[in-house]
Amino acid sequence: MSHTASVPMPQKHRLYEDLLALPLGTLMISIGVVLFAKATVLTGGVAGLALLLQFATGTEFSILFFVLNLPFYWLAAVRMGWGFTLRTVAAVALISFFVWATPNWLSIEAISPLYAAIAGGCAMGLGLLALARHRTAIGGLNILALYLQERHGLRAGWVQLAVDAAIFAAAIFVLPLDKVAMSAVGTLVINAILAMNHKPGRYMAVS
Repeated sequence: MSHTASVPMPQKHRLYEDLLALPLGTLMISIGVVLFAKATVLTGGVAGLALLLQFATGTEFSILFFVLNLPFYWLAAVRMGWGFTLRTVAAVALISFFVWATPNWLSIEAISPLYAAIAGGCAMGLGLLALARHRTAIGGLNILALYLQERHGLRAGWVQLAVDAAIFAAAIFVLPLDKVAMSAVGTLVINAILAMNHKPGRYMAVS
């Protein structure tokens, strides 16, 4: 006689839970970005591209991050729906604000690049995890990768990897090699946190 385990139905997030996840997740990500920027290390995605351009041009991360994401909102609306898009716009705006405002609240005189890579990677990974569980993104490159997979058959994971590899390749011409190595450490920490904690079936609530 076989016994079939009952599978719990996903529970929908309440509105206040989605609203609270936005400042929580974006604040954690912003702390990570501030640590990365102070130590002159970067990561992948739009945040990494914005950091690289900040290091190369001196333009503030907040401006670059907000502007670089603008072209991807239409794709987000088409691919993921307006609810996801509006949450993502809000997340990008909050991260831009928090990164801009944090130096007024927190002064860091010196920081070890390795500590920044690990602690900043942890903060960003936990922030991204909080947002992902409430169907919110912070970067258009992942949305673009999903769009190219859907329309042209290019695997999203490979597209994302190729873009991140291009960012790190460009970083070699902007940053010392030891800072590029620390950037790889930070990115590894972020991805490890997401890989360990954001798996199908492990977290059932939906937004």
